Amino acid sequence: MELAAVEFTIISINSVLKKKFLVVGILHEIRDLKLELESMRSFLRVANKCNNDQNESFDFWVAQVRDAAYKAEDTIDEFVHHIEDIRGRHGSLKGFFHRFLHFPKEIYVRFFTAIKFNQIKEEIKEIAKRSKRYDICHTEEGSSSDPTPKWVQNIEESSFFVKENEVVGKERERSMLLRWLMDEEPQRAVVSVVGMGGLGKTTLVANAYNDHKVKRFFDCFAWVTISQSYVIEDLLRRLIIDFCYGKNDQLAHFDLKTMGYKQLAETLVQVLQKKRYVVVLDDVWTDNIWMQINVALPDGKNGSRVIISTRKEDVAMYPFGVTSHVLHSQPLTEDQAWTLFCNKTFSIEPEKACPPDLEDIARDMVKQCAGLPLAIVALAGLMASKDRSELKWRAVHSNIEWHWRDNPRLEVVKTILFLSFHDLPYCLKKCFLYCCRFPEGDYWVGGGRLIRLWVAEGFVEERKGFTPEEVGKSYLKEIISRSLLQVRKSNTLLGAKQCRLHDLMRELALSISDKENFSSIYDLQAGIENERRPRRLCLLHPIDGSTPMFAPNMSHVRSFAAFNFCDNPTLSLGSFLSSFRLLRVLELRDAPIDHVTTTIGKLFNLRYLNLSRTRIKELPESMWRLRNLQTLDIRETNIEELPSGMHRLRNMRHLLTYCTGRMEEFEYIVGKRVSSTISKLKSLQVLNCIEANDEIIKRISKLTQLKRIQLTNVRETDGIEMCSSIGKMKLLRHLLVMATNENEFLALDALPHSSIPPVLRKLTLVGRLKRVPSWFPSLRNIIYLHLHWSQLAEEDPIQYINGLPNLEHLALVNAYDRGKVKLCFYEGFPRLQDLFLVIFHDLGEIIIANGVMPSLVRMKLHVCGELKKVPRGIEHLTKLEELGLKDVSDELIDSIRGEQSVDYDKVKHIPAINHSYKINGRYEYESLSRA
Repeated sequence: MELAAVEFTIISINSVLKKKFLVVGILHEIRDLKLELESMRSFLRVANKCNNDQNESFDFWVAQVRDAAYKAEDTIDEFVHHIEDIRGRHGSLKGFFHRFLHFPKEIYVRFFTAIKFNQIKEEIKEIAKRSKRYDICHTEEGSSSDPTPKWVQNIEESSFFVKENEVVGKERERSMLLRWLMDEEPQRAVVSVVGMGGLGKTTLVANAYNDHKVKRFFDCFAWVTISQSYVIEDLLRRLIIDFCYGKNDQLAHFDLKTMGYKQLAETLVQVLQKKRYVVVLDDVWTDNIWMQINVALPDGKNGSRVIISTRKEDVAMYPFGVTSHVLHSQPLTEDQAWTLFCNKTFSIEPEKACPPDLEDIARDMVKQCAGLPLAIVALAGLMASKDRSELKWRAVHSNIEWHWRDNPRLEVVKTILFLSFHDLPYCLKKCFLYCCRFPEGDYWVGGGRLIRLWVAEGFVEERKGFTPEEVGKSYLKEIISRSLLQVRKSNTLLGAKQCRLHDLMRELALSISDKENFSSIYDLQAGIENERRPRRLCLLHPIDGSTPMFAPNMSHVRSFAAFNFCDNPTLSLGSFLSSFRLLRVLELRDAPIDHVTTTIGKLFNLRYLNLSRTRIKELPESMWRLRNLQTLDIRETNIEELPSGMHRLRNMRHLLTYCTGRMEEFEYIVGKRVSSTISKLKSLQVLNCIEANDEIIKRISKLTQLKRIQLTNVRETDGIEMCSSIGKMKLLRHLLVMATNENEFLALDALPHSSIPPVLRKLTLVGRLKRVPSWFPSLRNIIYLHLHWSQLAEEDPIQYINGLPNLEHLALVNAYDRGKVKLCFYEGFPRLQDLFLVIFHDLGEIIIANGVMPSLVRMKLHVCGELKKVPRGIEHLTKLEELGLKDVSDELIDSIRGEQSVDYDKVKHIPAINHSYKINGRYEYESLSRA
């Protein structure tokens, strides 16, 4: 990460060099500075390979490099702001006179900037000389580039000797692994076990590998641990030796030391000929290993198996060309984690039980391990060495974060987790570290929000033919595939819906960020150390709601975020905004803010502004000055109308404005009023959500980069113009159209089949439909379809959409007129995962034919008062995991409550059945799931 500051500055210089009018008079100085920084970058890349973890002088030297790079970046940003401010209106006569009057100022700015560039260049040269003078970075001869210490490899391989009765919480995974190892499939098969570091993958595999049934089933065995810098010839030699274990006479015929790759592969094939073997490739980091080793592992059609353990999803999902299985290893539950901790900590006690006076303290510490067996065992080892004294245990508990970072007894946890970070490409390291800025615990971050932040921070590299958001999405997928982020509510359309760092991964990221001064997290009660000059500042607000106090100049801060605000006190935004002159990211989601002052217009460098879920009612007119703003998030605020000057924000890419209500209501989403000049924002990709009018509907066709748009207040007479505009948005992926009220019709038949946006994935129509649009069957790529208040009287949309091959989410909310008594699903819906049926007042029966919706995972039935039984055929939905019932009849609930109920057998395969009902104006919840 030593490269981060230098990389950022080089990127900034490159962007300036592309604008020729900016570099007039300073071209020589800025090119010289770039050359110095590029030389320093190359030097740092070499230095990075040295083992400088404990080198204090190296860390101090890197800090000097970082400070110099930051000075250069600050100078560039200030310079660009001043020049663009002077030349900002050069397209008009008024602009010409403005520039003429300010020409002396422009000359001064260029002259002063050239001087600063030269000073920084000399400072970098002196830093480079200092490194040579004191030999700060040197590479010891024969040093290894493998980041895995030998003692860590030894600890990992010690899992080979863990007994079966010592493995806790992995019984189901072990059973599945054994079944795949010894099934009747004669073809060679690959079994991959994937999960984050420390989950116990090696222990699990070793336990199955050593099972006595496995030993009897296979003829020969081999186990190799793959380092991040493996040599394929060495691996093949180790495999031959393992497979020939106990057969010294056979080994004597091979001169393994002199053999090359081809000879070793041929020898291994010879050794394994006609044998049923099992080989374990432990801790695999790249799928290249399979391409190299596959040819040496013959398939004798006798049931041989290859087991791979890995932290990387792409390795586990690699197309091996043979039968393959993937086992996703899971963290332990709280009970399993507690059992493992007690087994290890109190191993000499007869009952292996924790003393009652220590249990609360111990359970809280175990909870912080978040189900990670490696961490639990390491913590158990630490606590087993302590006296059974509440005072001693409480001392560890109160400083547990320090212990995770610096206690030698827990070093193995940090080291093994660090390997995953070390293996990341440079561009992903910044993105990973950025995730630690969010609060620990049950705080999940939307994938889209994370990507927008990465783009605003400048972490996302340019790729020809791709938008920054598309590149950012690939970054997110890669980090998740490496088991570095936890994910929930994932679906095909949005990728990672919500994600977060495992608590111990967050501790690792925090320690690296702190060391590199990448970002700093402060609790106001502890104060802010301005001496460190943090680049990214994250504030954990105290419960008393006091306004943070900052130094007069916080221009070094590029990103400011605040979390954990209390509800009542009001935060004065204007009191500290003026301190953050060069801010790129300002995130105040959930902050107790009533208004935004005009001071915000001075944040010329701002790329990302999040004021969602605050109490603000309007934005200041000075917003137009934020020329670099890419994302404005004012969702769930009291703002009703955007300022008139918004069309000047030419770099705006994401405008998020909507408020949401209850799904059972017509107006479940509310848009903001904007000027029709919004159509001048040519870079706009997301426009969620605005009120439509005649001019807006005509002009939005000019927004050719739009990928998402939500329009409310649409009238029936707008139909033709609306269809014309939609047909011109070739990149559109998400579309929501809402009528002015629940009696207004949406007229969308004028959209030709050939004009449907080819990549449309999500469609929501809110308002009455006279008929199902004729183009519905053409929605071949649609994944999400929501018909809201359609009140169809004559046509049934089911027959038009049951054949859509990619449909995964279907919501029908008051989609039929009164009188619909039977809903039939006789065919289709091959990929449907979510089915929401809401507000069917007269519906008495739902029929789902066998074979329909084979992939359904979630079904929700809300406000279906006449429905007396669960859907007929629900027993055929074998993948159904959740059934949600809300405001349904007592008869339906009674038919599935308890094992003696009439329809219990039809729903007993569903893990989660949830019932919500209203009592005295409040909703109560009960679980009807089987125990």
